Amino acid sequence: MCSYKNYLRLALGALLAMLQGLSQASGYVDVLDLPARVSALAVNSPLSGMARAGERLVAVGQRGHILYSDDAGKHWQQAAVPVSADLNAVSFPSATQGWAVGGDGVVLHSSDAGATWRKQLDGREIGALLVKHYQALARAEPGNEQWPLLVAEGERLMAQGADKPLLDVWFENDRLGYVVGVFNLILRTEDGGQSWTPFQDRTDNPQGFHLNAIASTGDALYIAGEQGLLLKWDDTQQRFAAVQTPYQGSFFGVLGKPGEALVYGLRGNVLRSTDGGLSWTPLKNGLHVSITAGLVDGRGNYRLFTLGGQMLVSQGFGAQLHLVQQRAPTPVTGATQSADGALVVVGSRGARTLSVE
Repeated sequence: MCSYKNYLRLALGALLAMLQGLSQASGYVDVLDLPARVSALAVNSPLSGMARAGERLVAVGQRGHILYSDDAGKHWQQAAVPVSADLNAVSFPSATQGWAVGGDGVVLHSSDAGATWRKQLDGREIGALLVKHYQALARAEPGNEQWPLLVAEGERLMAQGADKPLLDVWFENDRLGYVVGVFNLILRTEDGGQSWTPFQDRTDNPQGFHLNAIASTGDALYIAGEQGLLLKWDDTQQRFAAVQTPYQGSFFGVLGKPGEALVYGLRGNVLRSTDGGLSWTPLKNGLHVSITAGLVDGRGNYRLFTLGGQMLVSQGFGAQLHLVQQRAPTPVTGATQSADGALVVVGSRGARTLSVE
């Protein structure tokens, strides 16, 4: 006959086994394997970025939500997305081909203007990708001390799991593109995302600052990062070289046009360069809130948006910015202009259309 203690031990063991069985039956699914849930409220939920896909608008946001609109933001449809990870940015180099990135190192691709998406890469693979790439370089150049350090970085990513977010994505065309993220995480593809090459050794970022945004000004490609980090692609050196600026706070974005570039970030800071990034001039605007999104509109004017919902507008060249009051300001994290000229923004309260002044 079992003692009372043995009975309790057996009962507890049975209970734990039952709970384990229930857990397995309920089946916890990683957000990288769980398709985004269809929700009628998705258009009003937090959205982080937006891009034009031809005449279509495509917005990305939390829980894997991707929305698209064919009527300048009046109505939105939810795309079919294979993950539930939070998404941070989206890029469409053509009317049909697009890429989105976000939490857990996820990279998504669409070939139908954003209506459906498939996963190309995630954080569970990135660490191994780094290890393989830099181990090969270490074998080819055994005397180069940077390769073992980058191998170790890849091993750390593998050990820590898929927890490193990608923060931005930029594609020049349907084949060449970059994704960037935290701790100097940067990958390049030359075949539309079928394969990716780590570029940590191609950035002047020895302290491993976060890479917050990547964008082209038409004649230059920049990366904006934290603590004053600004990088520019040097075609001769085949690397992103450091650009000196007079501001040491974090930058959240870059925009511009040939011959002119603006970089913006914390506490209303905006810098302007007209000499390819050799010198930068601060633009006073009276704001002390972070500038988090921007665009060049159809008239060639710059429009910058803040977490407080304010909008700054230039006239022609970006030497001066003036504040345009909004009736109901809400935080803005992404903005674009539709084919018919409507100004559409996204943020913590979803998507909305602004009047163009």
